Amino acid sequence: MPGTVLLIAASPAGRGCLVDAASVLPVLAAVPPAVLAGADTANVVELADPLEPQAVLTRLRAAAAAPGPLTVFVTGQLQLDRRQRQVHLALARTTPSTARYTALPWSWVREELRLRAPGTTALLLDLHADAETWEHLRGTPLDSGRTSAVYGRIAPPPGRRTVAAPSYMKAVATILRSGRRPPLAQLHQQALARVGSEGYADLVLGVPEASAPDPHPALAEAVQSGRHADAEALAARHELDAVRTYGPGSAQALHWAEVRADLAMFAGDAVRSCRGWLSVASARLAAGQSAADPEVESAVDRAHHQWGLVTDPARARELGPALAELRTRVPGRREGALDHVRRRLDTLAPSVLSSDRGA
Repeated sequence: MPGTVLLIAASPAGRGCLVDAASVLPVLAAVPPAVLAGADTANVVELADPLEPQAVLTRLRAAAAAPGPLTVFVTGQLQLDRRQRQVHLALARTTPSTARYTALPWSWVREELRLRAPGTTALLLDLHADAETWEHLRGTPLDSGRTSAVYGRIAPPPGRRTVAAPSYMKAVATILRSGRRPPLAQLHQQALARVGSEGYADLVLGVPEASAPDPHPALAEAVQSGRHADAEALAARHELDAVRTYGPGSAQALHWAEVRADLAMFAGDAVRSCRGWLSVASARLAAGQSAADPEVESAVDRAHHQWGLVTDPARARELGPALAELRTRVPGRREGALDHVRRRLDTLAPSVLSSDRGA
């Protein structure tokens, strides 16, 4: 059965543009449609800097109704509408004050894809966020629905008067130009490795499939409504039950430890999230998993990512040596990861010493 591919590259015109989204389209267009879709044949629909949210919705709805596998590639930037504070994909005419009317509500993406059969839909995302939206997303996950595989990254705003490049999506396209589409989790990791240290501040997206556990419905509801303490308490109870029933190094206990680390991320507590991922990585290694095991690599990568978001120098200095020690054993696939930790520790040292002297 033929697959369907929808390529969306959208960003505002003028000074509000954070990312040169359309620059990725020529690279994606050079990939054979069947490879983009992961199918024998495929239909490809391309939307370059669309103007109207209804026009994007029409294309999205048609793609969602097509039989066979669907892969949606989205490159662009996210903004909040100022009235309802809902996340939108900015389009060509979008400004901060007009997002509600000129941008595509992300909830439309979720709703159009929610009725598709689990396992038939994949989203590959390379998104940038303005400062306000970035802070919002650090505490509230981007909800793309529970029936789609979601991979990619959300990057913080670039420097003033700087337009970022969609480096993650260009890396995806470059890998696919080899003529083969690897499993999406592998493609995602390869793309992150190519992005390298540039992406250490990003929010990394990785939801394999609808049937996998990531948070359960009650946890997701608590996070969406801002009840982070309730979500943490519920997950902690489940982790304790799993430890008592199956043992501290069991898959069940580690799953709930990972959930708690993710919940800390959604709550904006980078220190607790980093500490949680460090514990998960250490536990997996202690249980005999290889340093090259994807679950171990992912745990260390996530700890590294959260450590990069710790703004308190003393806390960052406290967590850094444990991360550096893990990085010597689990270098990961991003070049220069250990050097990145060491350089930041070097820059943190004077701040910590000054802080101690002042106290």
